[in-house]
Amino acid sequence: MENNKPMIEVKGLVKGFGKNIVLDNVSTNIYQGEKVVVIGPSGSGKSTFLRCLNCLEDPTGGEIIFENVNIADPKVDINIHRQNMGMVFQQFNLFNNKTVLENIMLAPVTIYTKKAVSEGKTKEQFKQECRDHAMSLLRRIGLEDKADVYPSTLSGGQKQRIAIVRALAMNPKVMLFDEPTSALDPEMVGEVLDLIKELADEGMTMVIVTHEMGFAREVATRVLFMADGNIAEEGTPAEIFDHPKNPRTVQFLKAVL
Repeated sequence: MENNKPMIEVKGLVKGFGKNIVLDNVSTNIYQGEKVVVIGPSGSGKSTFLRCLNCLEDPTGGEIIFENVNIADPKVDINIHRQNMGMVFQQFNLFNNKTVLENIMLAPVTIYTKKAVSEGKTKEQFKQECRDHAMSLLRRIGLEDKADVYPSTLSGGQKQRIAIVRALAMNPKVMLFDEPTSALDPEMVGEVLDLIKELADEGMTMVIVTHEMGFAREVATRVLFMADGNIAEEGTPAEIFDHPKNPRTVQFLKAVL
């Protein structure tokens, strides 16, 4: 894996909010097919790191090279590159005024209709293709019967699985998960984690911020432990969970396991 070019190169990433430096010179590489799980105490910079990867937070300094482009450069049209990065949030962020089906279809229809028309399809044909794809994604998660309902009628677990397939509708090259189960009731956590595990088994490249340590151990190919705005330690799940070297990692795992 190390011989391949990284999918994402993070070089000296800094993020400050005023005088508060949340990320301090963070560097790491993410390779195609990796499942990178980010753990650490609250306030360590995990979510900010994830949000910087697709520039939902503009980095203060450093570079994020995605597909040979420094997307941290303000001159770059980040929206083009975000099309290849799916993002799943803690709070689902579904559009409550649109049905489940409309939520899933919105991005591909909005972004790719023009391209489809230039390739000889009619708008109606392309919209039908997007609808078919959205329905196949809903079938995959067993929620096709929810296509025409509004998100307010769904459970938290259903909303989060819809949010995941909405991101998948764009056929992203990498998926970013920001604590995808933290807003869920405990009995709904499993159904969301099972879907993420399925995607992991299919080879999707992922970066996941989570507090679920058992899930991290099971899914990750590599674990990043963040503390004080930096990566204090990284390694395989066995290295991090069974033989942590950094005292901060040891202290954290003792508290959460």
